[in-house]
Amino acid sequence: MRKLFFWGLTLATSTIFSQDLPTNPEPGKCYVRCTTPDVYENQEVQVLISPAYKKLRVVPATYKNVTEEVMVKAPSKILKVIPAVWGTESTSYVKKEGASTLSISPAKLATSSETIEIKPAYSRWELGAKAPDCASADPNDCRYWCYKGYPAEYKTIKTSVLSNDASVSSNPIAEKVGSYTTKVITQPARVEEIEIPAKYASITRSVVDTPATTTEVIVEAVYKTVSKEVLKTKGGLTQWKEVECALLEYTDLNITWNLGSATLTSSSKTEIDAKLLPVLNNNVGSKVEIASHTDARGSADSNQVLSERRAQAVSNYLIGKGINPSRLVSNGYGERQLLNRCADGVSCTEREHRANRRTQFRLINND
Repeated sequence: MRKLFFWGLTLATSTIFSQDLPTNPEPGKCYVRCTTPDVYENQEVQVLISPAYKKLRVVPATYKNVTEEVMVKAPSKILKVIPAVWGTESTSYVKKEGASTLSISPAKLATSSETIEIKPAYSRWELGAKAPDCASADPNDCRYWCYKGYPAEYKTIKTSVLSNDASVSSNPIAEKVGSYTTKVITQPARVEEIEIPAKYASITRSVVDTPATTTEVIVEAVYKTVSKEVLKTKGGLTQWKEVECALLEYTDLNITWNLGSATLTSSSKTEIDAKLLPVLNNNVGSKVEIASHTDARGSADSNQVLSERRAQAVSNYLIGKGINPSRLVSNGYGERQLLNRCADGVSCTEREHRANRRTQFRLINND
């Protein structure tokens, strides 16, 4: 990073302006692009902890005794039957119904015919003879294809048609009448009703005097005053700031990760609080890269994922401490940047492997 700014002093003026580098830099000093931070203020807000609601109490119903007359035997009737009076009468009837005789004239048919299409007209491709001047010995070469049309085919069928339909003529036959004597009711039977009155008795029963009701008590809502941060001034303006040149190089964090884990221990959090958090607080608006590496043991893919999770764990811890996420860049490099010879297949001591398992940070441009 230091070399970057030293080279910038020797570049042409047009190149400096195109990169928007600091104006009038001093030799031997380092600069970083920073972003002015958002400014927040605390506001008190009322949060509804418990809404208002009703408490209901039941008031039981009250009863009273009443005396009533009830029917213990329903009213009824005695029926007296008076027989019917009979007489005789003569009734005429049709002894034999009138009818008719039928004469049938059969239907007459005449000879006819009908022509129908039994096969429709069609066309098709047909392979012709081989051209006489064809030079090929293959019998399928130089053949003519012709698209031929064929007419429809018809057939005449003998049929019969109706000349005179069958008919019927009718000749009536007169009916015959007879009579018979029947016994009929001249005065129908009837029933005389004799009323029997109902019987009653007195009973006592409990009835609702006052229906059950409820009483209502309103419990007031409960609120809690909470302090929250509200954006007062929007940041985002960029500017160049002089920083310690050492902060532009990777600085090791003494973090001990458990095997295969991306969870920060209490001692690791103390290390971040003591070494990295002051850099962020003292360089407001700057951006920091958090880089995590693994040794070569295990697959390259799993080591890449593990290094990314560890770098992100440090970022998440800083965000919990109030650092704006836009100022943090988490990068995992897996086993791609080993510091020594301990690659796959090389026998190394635990101390040599530990040198490759490192988590670092540095200031970077806030672009």
